Amino acid sequence: MSHSHTTLTARRKIYARRIGMIAGLSALTGSVLLSGPSAQAAPPTPPSAATARTYLSQLTVQAEGSSDGYSRDKFPHWITQSGACNTREVVLKRDGTNVQQDSSCAAVSGDWFSPYDGATWHNAADVDIDHVVPLSEAWKSGANSWTTAKRQGFANDLTRAQLIAVTDNVNQSKGDQDPAEWLPSVSSYHCMYARMWVSVKHSYSLKVDSAEKSALSGILNGC
Repeated sequence: MSHSHTTLTARRKIYARRIGMIAGLSALTGSVLLSGPSAQAAPPTPPSAATARTYLSQLTVQAEGSSDGYSRDKFPHWITQSGACNTREVVLKRDGTNVQQDSSCAAVSGDWFSPYDGATWHNAADVDIDHVVPLSEAWKSGANSWTTAKRQGFANDLTRAQLIAVTDNVNQSKGDQDPAEWLPSVSSYHCMYARMWVSVKHSYSLKVDSAEKSALSGILNGC
């Protein structure tokens, strides 16, 4: 056996021991000490623009309902998803890059790119999890008649393009406005945003008002 081969073998053994020690420490502390790269701001991919146009044509057009009786408490969130991790923490991990979490699942470091405004943040406190279709908008579009369990599922939906990590004050400026009233400042994201919005409304059989449908149609036709 050559000297170079012996050295390489020794290095591999040392590397394996280090990985084992790090994994053991991670298990002991419950911390995520190793994290592979992940796509930034990547909720489940919505249907294509063509499919979204079809979905939009299938939505019931009706004047927006009343917000009477609405409360965010009627859409319980953020719920526990697994272990100590709630929905917000799961999305922060999913949408960030090199996110590290402590034993309580809180993100202690990482980078988050907000596709709505093109900003990058390095502190999870600067990031909100946006409900693409806002809770109040859903309430006025049909969710007022849902069970609390269904509203909880909507508010914590990780299987559809309903939750996305974005700049906190951008999320707050959006409020409960629909695409006829508010769109991301990054115009190149409008098509994706419209596809996300329509796919969520279609999945939950929520209604659209005429101005909202017109705005979405215009965006999707230009995709």
